[in-house]
Formats: sequence, C-alpha cells, structure tokens
Amino acid sequence: MSVTTAATAKPRTDRPAADQETVSATLTIAAPVTRVFAQLADPTTHAAIDGTGWVQEAADRAPLTEAGQIFRMDMHHAKHPDGDYRVVNKVEVLEAPRAIGWLTGQEKADGQLEFGGWIWRYDLVPLGPSETQVTLSYDWSAVPQHIREYIQFPPFGPEHLPNSLHHLAELAA
Repeated sequence: MSVTTAATAKPRTDRPAADQETVSATLTIAAPVTRVFAQLADPTTHAAIDGTGWVQEAADRAPLTEAGQIFRMDMHHAKHPDGDYRVVNKVEVLEAPRAIGWLTGQEKADGQLEFGGWIWRYDLVPLGPSETQVTLSYDWSAVPQHIREYIQFPPFGPEHLPNSLHHLAELAA
C-alpha cells in the first residue's frame, strides 16, 4: 500500500480559534476515486474508517445513494450519558464520486429527527487513474448555542481526521 502523507490537520492546539468552526485534513490515497468513494458511500465501512473508535456498527446498511437519505450508526463514547447510543445521519451532499457529506443528529422518542448542526464532508479529487486526494472536513458553524453550552467543538482531538483518512486509505487499497 502506498499512502502519500499530506494528512495535516489545520493548526489546532487544545481548542480551535474562537472564530474557527471547521477543521479539515487532506491525504493522497493510492486508489482510484471510484473505489475511495465506494468506501465512503458504504455505511458498513464507517466503523473501520472512524479515527476515534466511537462508531461501532451501521444500523442501516444500504449504500448511500442520494441527498436526503437517512442512515443510523451505533456508537459508544465513555463520556456520553448512556455510553452506547445511536446517531441518525442525513446525507446533505452526494456528488459521486467527488463529494459526500452528512449531518449528524438523533431520533427522538416520538420518531422526530433532530440534527445538531455539524456536518462531516469528504471531497475527492482524482490525481490520475490510481490516486485520489481526499479532504475530510468537520464543520460545526450551524450548531445552535444551546448545544454549544454542553458540547465542546470539535468534540475530538486533532489526530482524529488524519487517523480517519489513513483508515480510509487502508480500506481502499
């Protein structure tokens, strides 16, 4: 496997600058853009891609094929009140094989979906028949104040995005 490491998260110490509401990392992956995109559009691979270890398993296993599609993931986080929990995701961007992104939220007891305002997005640029530049970004600019009062953004360390991209590279190889 050949991975060109251009994976550098934007500078971040303990917390991003007060006006910074997006973090990103970029990695060149030695695989065709269609293969990389197929990994991202398959919810069953998301646990293996995740750089935090929080994603456990896809509750909805159908491939992501269109904007508006909903898919759920089983999660675990030691600091979550329940430890194990489920998130619901709504595909916001799906431009195969160039971009895919989703909002994350929860399903309330009454079945209503509620999204927190943060989005995960992957942008893919083919660099030839067997190389793809992938940028993973996490944008929390639309998170309302009442959520910001109890969740620090981003809720993960600076290694998460590069780790996720390296995991994606291993799967796509």
